[in-house]
Amino acid sequence: MNVHDKFQDAVARSKSLPPQSNENLLKIYALYKQANIGDVSGPKPGAFNLKAKAKYQAWEGLKGMTQPQAMAQYVALIDELSGKGGSV
Repeated sequence: MNVHDKFQDAVARSKSLPPQSNENLLKIYALYKQANIGDVSGPKPGAFNLKAKAKYQAWEGLKGMTQPQAMAQYVALIDELSGKGGSV
């Protein structure tokens, strides 16, 4: 199974994870966006939109990471959070 297939499987499994901390949710979000779109784009959210700002900053923190790297890290994170413990 290649990294793209593993990524698609992990995306499906992410929907059945137990409740997660905000920190883990931001990691999942940022890796997903980086894997699908690449580097963050668009204007930064305003200072009063805290949720959007946190999501933007999490994604921005992955700037320069390749999409295959983001996919691999996403799979590893979902494996860890689901107790699977495998790696890519």
